[in-house]
Formats: sequence, C-alpha cells, structure tokens
Amino acid sequence: MLRLSKLTDYAVVVLIRLAEGEHGGEDAVQTSPGIAAATGVPEPTVAKVLKALTCGGLVASQRGARGGYRLARPLERIAISDVIAVVDGPIALTACVDGGAGGCDVQSLCAVKGRWDLVNDAIRGALNEITLAEMRAASIPAALRVPLAAAAAAAE
Repeated sequence: MLRLSKLTDYAVVVLIRLAEGEHGGEDAVQTSPGIAAATGVPEPTVAKVLKALTCGGLVASQRGARGGYRLARPLERIAISDVIAVVDGPIALTACVDGGAGGCDVQSLCAVKGRWDLVNDAIRGALNEITLAEMRAASIPAALRVPLAAAAAAAE
C-alpha cells in the first residue's frame, strides 16, 4: 500500500495554515504554538514539521519578539511532491528505483530491474502537477469548517 507519512500529512496542514495567515495574509508570521492551536496538531509535531519545511526552503523563519514562520513562496508554487521530498525524502516506490534508499538483495537476479522507474516517474509527475493551492481550494469552505480540536472533542 502506498501511504504518505503522518509528518507529510501534517506538513500539508501546516503549510495551508500558514497560507491562511493569522490575519488573512499569506505574509503573516505565525508561531508554532499558534499553528498547533489552530490546526489541532500537537505543538512538538508542528515544531518538527516547521524545522523540516524551513530546511527544505518551503518556509521562512523570522527570529525575535515578533518572530515566527511564513511561507517562503505562494501555495501555487508548492507541489505536493515538494512537501513529500522535504519531509520523507525522494519519491521512490522500491529500493531499486532511481533515488531509492538502500539496495536490493536480489538485484543481480531481478527480472524487473529498472522497470519500476516508469511507474515511479508517472507517480512523481502526477504529484508535481498538484499544488497546495489546489489542495486548499478543494477543501471545505471556511464558513463550514469545524476546528480540528472541536471535531476531536465531539468524536469522543
């Protein structure tokens, strides 16, 4: 089964929250605790995600009394593949795919060696085409959203 890590999922949530801005602007600086409170993602996890996103160039940090985080570029210029690569590393379906981590134990005998690259490239291409702006637009309108913390409390 192909599944993104929870950290990648949280990174998308955090990036979309940064785009909403604390006061409606994409350039608004937000703090890790503020993002955690607004999204329902635990603050240590938000801090970990923000660190990775900053190192990957998707988020800019600002130090000081009015410090925090903001998007380094608009959501329209951030593909889902960018987020995956920053948080989880290169997109690779198998160990033998170009850019995949580790080696394969049966590489010398493999009948499909190199053929996974076609599938991997197709998936990578599709993920390159989907931006966070599109993900945001496909979400529930703000007027109908229930804050995550309230939804979690209601589910208990």
